[in-house]
Amino acid sequence: MREITDIIKSYELAEKAGLKTALATVVQVEGSSYRRPGARMLICENGQLTGAISGGCLEGDALRKALSAIHQQENRLVSYDSTDEDDAKFGVQLGCNGIVHILFEPIFKDDHLNPIILLKAAIGRRENCVIATLFSLDDKNQPGSVMMFREKDYLEKVADEVSGSIKNDAFDVLKLKMSRFETYVIEGQNFEAFLEFISPPIQIIIAGAGNDVQPLVEIASVLGWQITVADGRQTHATLQRFPKADRILVAKADALLKEIEIDDRTSIVLMSHNYNYDLALLDGLLKIKTPYIGVLGPKKKLLRMFDELQIEKNRNLDHVHGPVGLDIGAETAEEIAISIVSEIRAVFAGRSGKTLKDKNAPIHVAIEKLES
Repeated sequence: MREITDIIKSYELAEKAGLKTALATVVQVEGSSYRRPGARMLICENGQLTGAISGGCLEGDALRKALSAIHQQENRLVSYDSTDEDDAKFGVQLGCNGIVHILFEPIFKDDHLNPIILLKAAIGRRENCVIATLFSLDDKNQPGSVMMFREKDYLEKVADEVSGSIKNDAFDVLKLKMSRFETYVIEGQNFEAFLEFISPPIQIIIAGAGNDVQPLVEIASVLGWQITVADGRQTHATLQRFPKADRILVAKADALLKEIEIDDRTSIVLMSHNYNYDLALLDGLLKIKTPYIGVLGPKKKLLRMFDELQIEKNRNLDHVHGPVGLDIGAETAEEIAISIVSEIRAVFAGRSGKTLKDKNAPIHVAIEKLES
């Protein structure tokens, strides 16, 4: 999500400066690649790049292809094949053993449904959505980004003959929360479609505004998370201390619960160093649906909280993480912040947090193409 927001900001600056731009999107990967389908990069005619479509090996050639697409004013699909020993003919060395298909779309500001507009709509609300991108591996015609679909609204610029089918498939993607590929026929021509599931950024609500919260806010900001810092002390919960927080709240525990909105991408970390403040918050959070609660401090602190709140021993409390964070041997506030952020990311990704060297399966989950 950070990549999308950075791309939108860069586009707006380029537009103000009167510079032409193109969006490069990885739409399909065969084999291994550094970036997966959905990776994006905005290319400006002055050479500025925002985002990434590889580990750095494709960006130089992508700039040339993007400038060509801008000059010709048409979408263009380019395939990079690292399985070919002569991949140096592209002027790149991919390193990974795979084929990467990248769609280049020049951005026209008078197009009220250009790719940037669709991306803006996608992140405009904290709701899951689907971006549909049509492309052809065999034909020069490349429709590109054609739809932003949410459960209750959508934006589209696609042929009527496939509009209903794409919406139906996009609804299934929303339901399963998994991107996938489909094939559609438009005027007798087959087109591949990447139906990309996009979820809102992780929201982290931090109860506490001590010095140890500052590196946590910094790291969460780098990841593009939405950050709220709350504390009962107005001397601590200030914008001056936390300039990268999206929201600062000065509130007692009971009032704080009324001020925040919790969805299925919300994490809450209790680190106020005020036992009663954390206890009151935990009491309220356990009464509502909260996907992740992290409690700073030793295990005995959390167990004492459970005893005082008279929590039944057989109650499912898997969403409560105390001590908060992964076991990386963290000592400093910065290391603890890395530990906390890593655990939250793993939880929302449904991953174990174990080392990758012990993983026998591929790192990335494959995006399937369903057979019709």
